Amino acid sequence: MSASLPKVFALLGPTASGKTSLALSLAEQFPIEIISLDSALIYRDMNIGTAKPSAEELEAVPHHLIDIISPLESYSAAQFVSDCVDLVEEIHTHGHLPLLVGGTMMYYHALTQGLNSLPEANPQIRAELDKLKQQHGTDFLYAQLQRVDPITAARLPAGDSQRIERALEIYHITGVPMSSHLAKQENRQSPLNVCTLALLPADRARLHTQIATRFHSMLAQGFVEEVEALRLQYPELHPDLPSIRCVGYRQAFDYLNGTTNYSTFVERGITATRQLAKRQLTWLRKLNPEHVCDPFNPAGLQEHAQQLIQQFFAETDLI
Repeated sequence: MSASLPKVFALLGPTASGKTSLALSLAEQFPIEIISLDSALIYRDMNIGTAKPSAEELEAVPHHLIDIISPLESYSAAQFVSDCVDLVEEIHTHGHLPLLVGGTMMYYHALTQGLNSLPEANPQIRAELDKLKQQHGTDFLYAQLQRVDPITAARLPAGDSQRIERALEIYHITGVPMSSHLAKQENRQSPLNVCTLALLPADRARLHTQIATRFHSMLAQGFVEEVEALRLQYPELHPDLPSIRCVGYRQAFDYLNGTTNYSTFVERGITATRQLAKRQLTWLRKLNPEHVCDPFNPAGLQEHAQQLIQQFFAETDLI
């Protein structure tokens, strides 16, 4: 059945693995339009810390789902799936090839495996959990989650207050751990025919070096100044908003608030980015993508990606 669905080629990988540069190189060979699979690039005025493509790159190749909401707003996996399906169909009508590029694996999972039928938010329970967090801290909530849902707690960082509160909320609403809900969730037919190439570095140390190098480059480009400008432009911003949970931004907030010094900020920013990459790699291995390449062994990487795209779209009359 998937053969009759609209086709999209997905290029996945951890942060700093070279997805953007490979995608732009492929766009020189094919009539590509890029759909961002990145939950950080959706925010306007957050450019340096999210490694957003430059203005020249955005102009050279059509990009979608970038700069679509303010840092004060939120965007769900369900919204992504709906927008992505519409965009793939629209790009096909242009006679172009849709290329999905990024590392937000929750979005990819929702697109390919279906959305979770979890309960809607309960404002009263959320308010109670938030009150507990203000009184006792995130560690207190995490300890509660470890007692009622150790499986979910084991896969969440201890400081991820947003997801910890959501897991506790689901437990209090239903009386059943979130992990049990997810275990019963049946996979659904994807609305798209997706072919996936994952960039999986064999040398984790090299990825870590690349992450540190890029973070220092962001600082040189004015990342701290960008966050200062954000705080002035959006006075309502606070560290628990999804936008400020993007790696680097919360650490920059702490530094600008005077709770850490500069060297600690840099160290924590790099560490948070490495932890993100680790989670992305764990997701990727579980997803078992059809095609895998090492981005740090570039011999033939672009040629291999070109061949895969050529084969995948061969019957669509788009190549």
